[in-house]
Amino acid sequence: MTRPDIAVDEQIIRPATPLPRLIATMFSSNVGALIALLTPLQLLLTLQTTRIAGPDAAAAFGFITGVGALFALVANPLAGRISDRTAARFGRRRTWILTGSLGGSLAVFAIAFTTEIWQVAVIWCLTQSLFNFQQAATNALLADQVPTHRRGTVSGFIGLAGAVGPLAGIAAVSALTDPFMQWGIIAAISVVLGVVAVFLLRDPQHVPSADQAGLNLKQLLLSFWLNPRKHPAFGWAWLVRFLLTCAYASGTYNAFFLMDRFGVAPEEVGGSVLMLSLISVGLLAVTSVVAGPISDRVRRQKPFVIAAGVLAAAALTLQAFAPTIEVVYLAVAILGIGTGLFFSIDSAMCVRMLPSAENAGKDFAIINMANTLPQSFVPFIAPLLLGIGGFTALYVTLAVIAIVGALFVLRLPELGREGDPRWALITRESVSTPTPV
Repeated sequence: MTRPDIAVDEQIIRPATPLPRLIATMFSSNVGALIALLTPLQLLLTLQTTRIAGPDAAAAFGFITGVGALFALVANPLAGRISDRTAARFGRRRTWILTGSLGGSLAVFAIAFTTEIWQVAVIWCLTQSLFNFQQAATNALLADQVPTHRRGTVSGFIGLAGAVGPLAGIAAVSALTDPFMQWGIIAAISVVLGVVAVFLLRDPQHVPSADQAGLNLKQLLLSFWLNPRKHPAFGWAWLVRFLLTCAYASGTYNAFFLMDRFGVAPEEVGGSVLMLSLISVGLLAVTSVVAGPISDRVRRQKPFVIAAGVLAAAALTLQAFAPTIEVVYLAVAILGIGTGLFFSIDSAMCVRMLPSAENAGKDFAIINMANTLPQSFVPFIAPLLLGIGGFTALYVTLAVIAIVGALFVLRLPELGREGDPRWALITRESVSTPTPV
């Protein structure tokens, strides 16, 4: 027997792509983009800045990643807004998945040819912008084509992509020593996976509605803002994602941490980072794929997010005081489980808070700003914290941030509790809460 609310939801969604094929599309596209974005953040930019800047590499790394994140912050909402209004026959999402993948792969390969820090910064900003166009279009498919009662499952695979991307990238480059080969291989993998996603996706031509006609300066500026007082649930969901993503951003400092605290040589740090990534990603992958369907089954999201924040705080505190590399491995394992829990649920939870189905790309891109801002915020505060108390101060601060993020999720309504005045209001015109059959 099919529940009426499920039927209504599926009539609204009208998925053009069969669900297994859609999951493969989103997984392939996200893995391709994340290989090109996270492999440099976790390893290649560290090595490149060390070659160019020597002892000033840590400061240069913070500058490059911080400025690049600001460009990503701008690009993602603009990409969502433009994608929502694209009427190309090729499809409003496919057009930008392909454009971002091809352009971003060329840009990331160009970093191999840089000889000055400003060159790395400029090209990294371009790389961030192009791949954010790809990701904004890809993630909008969760609202476009995935029925509500399947979003936890699909969200789990999005979380898995976040694990597989950096792992695949680091595995691909760790055995190589030539910088041109390292940057070239991640560019090649990224473009292939982007093209595969385009071929898998069915994306009918979009006919913009009357209120989507035109795109003036005011509308572009509004791409970056939704009033949290008018849309309170959306605002709290944004804060939860921002704070917990700040905690997970600690991984970008693993290479510097290992070299600083344990004296790992620059030529050996790639293997150590790969080992940490294998531990983290293996647990993240299992957790995210398992937790998403469980969330759909039990119709609960908040307990998973709370557990994710607590585990992240415990892991970061453990790493802050780690006396040996073995303890770091344990901390990273705990963080991997927490990250998997969060990423398996967060996308499904955030889509439920979106104010508009018509502008899902733009609204979801604003949510994704909470992924991007930590890439600027953490490098911004890191030099101050490192100066005050080294990596101990940095990791303890991020642990506190994780706990605050976990507590903020208590303001959100649970599945089936939308409209209850005890929690923040979801302002979407129609909120369906189907259960699986």
